[in-house]
Amino acid sequence: MTGLRYVYAVCRPFGTPLQAELTGIGGAPPALLHHHGLVAVVSTVPEADFSEEALKAHLEDLDWLSAAARAHEGVVDALTTVTTPLPLRLATVFRDDSAVRTMIEAREDHFRSLLDRLHDRVEWGVKVYLEAGPAESADTAQAPAPARPASGRDYLRRRRESSHAQEEKWQRAERFAHGLHERLAERAEEFRLHPAQNPALSGTRGQNVLNAAYLVSRKHSEEFVELVDRTKDEAAGIRVELTGPWAAYSFTGEAKS
Repeated sequence: MTGLRYVYAVCRPFGTPLQAELTGIGGAPPALLHHHGLVAVVSTVPEADFSEEALKAHLEDLDWLSAAARAHEGVVDALTTVTTPLPLRLATVFRDDSAVRTMIEAREDHFRSLLDRLHDRVEWGVKVYLEAGPAESADTAQAPAPARPASGRDYLRRRRESSHAQEEKWQRAERFAHGLHERLAERAEEFRLHPAQNPALSGTRGQNVLNAAYLVSRKHSEEFVELVDRTKDEAAGIRVELTGPWAAYSFTGEAKS
């Protein structure tokens, strides 16, 4: 079967070995391709799955994409424990090792600049959601059904009151998210504000108010995490989620997939 070279990330040489049981796309173990003082982390993938035409078909297959993304991120996550990797886009493939070396040479200055900037730094993700608080949810569950509106005017009044209450909750959540972001940004070296997630697409509870990534040095990561943890109970009906540490996907110019 003809194979292509799949590239997960580029990094500087490192002395700590990767996990012996680590596998990448299709179960293939990753290998290190050294060139010009840089390292491309690669594995062999079947051309039948990663040719241009095959990839077009796979882009319509969410199960295939999810499995490939998990394998890709698994290799990058393993690299993050031993070095500072620059993750490449999902499904970055080349004909052979020679083509990978050509890519490194073409982007060498860019890679070195990024590696200098991101050295010993990781990405933390913080999301803030507006949701019904426990007390509010319990009250809603126990409350009797509202009486039938006496008139159209009464119905419109109730609608206005409900809309006003929801708007107040949203404004409170926005103020909370803004304040949290300002505190986190002070402790981060860089940040990225991503578009709010659509709950229907993400499958998460609540309305996404803040979706941000923060670049933090490893030595300051513990206090960054502690700051997020301290805010989690500051406001009823607001949920704060922290993810990481990740490779600096949001700060390399490469999409996470």
